[in-house]
Amino acid sequence: MGETGADAQLVKRVQKGDKKAFDLLVLKYQQRIIKLVSRYVRDPTDALDVAQDTFLKAYRALPNFRGDSAFYTWLYRIAINTAKNYLVTQSRRPTESDNFRVEGEPGELESMLKDLATPESLLITDEIKETIAEAIEQLPDDLRTAINLREVEGLSYEKIADVMTCPIGTVRSRIFRAREAIDHRLKALLE
Repeated sequence: MGETGADAQLVKRVQKGDKKAFDLLVLKYQQRIIKLVSRYVRDPTDALDVAQDTFLKAYRALPNFRGDSAFYTWLYRIAINTAKNYLVTQSRRPTESDNFRVEGEPGELESMLKDLATPESLLITDEIKETIAEAIEQLPDDLRTAINLREVEGLSYEKIADVMTCPIGTVRSRIFRAREAIDHRLKALLE
């Protein structure tokens, strides 16, 4: 049984009143949701609160969950909406450093790039990262969300379409436009 099938069984158990089944879903997805929310909410404590709110909203809405999409896709959508609502109420915007983080073992990237660590290359690398982050930050919400879901989360176009509740063609267009805007900013820097 795949992940989706196991989730579907747990969801059915929760819908029948089994609270322990929901605990299993929380344990399974809490780290992914916290990581997702922390891309939008800067403060780690606030990110934990938003993640908790996400699970509370999901629990309350679970009786109405029909299974039209995978549970995680549904939960992901709730998490993004909860994080955005939090930002609106706090009058904050996500920062560029929250949007793109390099994942992996600590020091892994540094050791791979050690040979390239000349002062000039480090300066250029920092400028490129900053330019990309600024370009992403300035994108409209729909483009920023699409590019984050694709490049950071690694979701397929189909899953992104589910999360953003739009056709795949729209997802492709948004990602293309986001990449185009980022490329435009990078060309200006590199010229």
